[in-house]
Amino acid sequence: MPLFDMPLDQLRSYATTAVEPGDLDAFWSQTLAEAQELPLKAVYTPVDNHLAVIDSFDVSFSGFGGDPIKGWLHLPATRTPGSTLPVVVQYIGYSGGRGLVQQDTKWAQAGYAHFIMDTRGQGYGGIVGETADPHPSAGGVAYAGLMTRGIASREDYYYRRVYVDAFRAIEAAQSHPAVDAAKVVLVGLSQGGGLAIAAAALAAGRLDGVLATLADVPFLQDFPRAIDIAPRGPYPEIANFLNRHRHSYEAVLEVLNYFDGVHLGRRATAPALFSVAQMDDVCPPSTVFAAYNAYGTGAPSSPRTAPAKDMAVYRFNNHEGGQEHHWVRQLEYVAELLAG
Repeated sequence: MPLFDMPLDQLRSYATTAVEPGDLDAFWSQTLAEAQELPLKAVYTPVDNHLAVIDSFDVSFSGFGGDPIKGWLHLPATRTPGSTLPVVVQYIGYSGGRGLVQQDTKWAQAGYAHFIMDTRGQGYGGIVGETADPHPSAGGVAYAGLMTRGIASREDYYYRRVYVDAFRAIEAAQSHPAVDAAKVVLVGLSQGGGLAIAAAALAAGRLDGVLATLADVPFLQDFPRAIDIAPRGPYPEIANFLNRHRHSYEAVLEVLNYFDGVHLGRRATAPALFSVAQMDDVCPPSTVFAAYNAYGTGAPSSPRTAPAKDMAVYRFNNHEGGQEHHWVRQLEYVAELLAG
């Protein structure tokens, strides 16, 4: 895949053309207030993972509407009794789920508590999931996939439910006695990166303890440009929907504006490490830089100096991004953050 997006010097200053809704904060404040009125019901059940160095727990907690959301919590088996660990809350890429219990324990292997959130209605794309979405028909017709499910209204849109789940996953992780609730790192790749950005933004001013956002080739950013130029992956679901619903473009964008990570990410206050792949035709580089450039800068009505943030650029990679090389970068970043 050749370089197809803007040159790097232009990417570093690129800003989305999407106009933020004037009632974005009110919408999400009301949504989260309704969510937090419901009991969290976080339950951790020990499970055998067949691994000698990791202890694992089957997790269930209440997400949007009180719906049960699954997950895993992995802990190093050798730890000081009564002590607590920094926790890495991990969100999953599009179509994936939490996987088998022993499938991903890498952050626990590095000495952290590792909380993996299952994604409702997903887990069909190579990594198994176990969380249902009991709102499948909300909002009328949709294109195959999840990107246009409930697209007729911001209240019914699929990612309203998932973003609330991601927010409540932080609360669930913080509730475990082995977790240091003041040391939470949010991580994810692709959709997971987009959820990490959204969760960091929604937590700002509502939940204490989020120390960093690690958004790897994040999805759900700069929808207007992504719909126009992404030839592969989930964004074309929206374009294909509009291919038949030809008069719905403005209405669809109006809904998506409430879920665009560029707008939400402005509210985040935690330091961040992003990554981008310049040959990425699933999450085009300009959409990732739109999110990065806006991250932490504050709402348009109340701009501020952004928290410390950095971008790792992988020039010759597609949506796989930096893979094992970026994992080392993330390990070093979190270690330095906690040491400081």
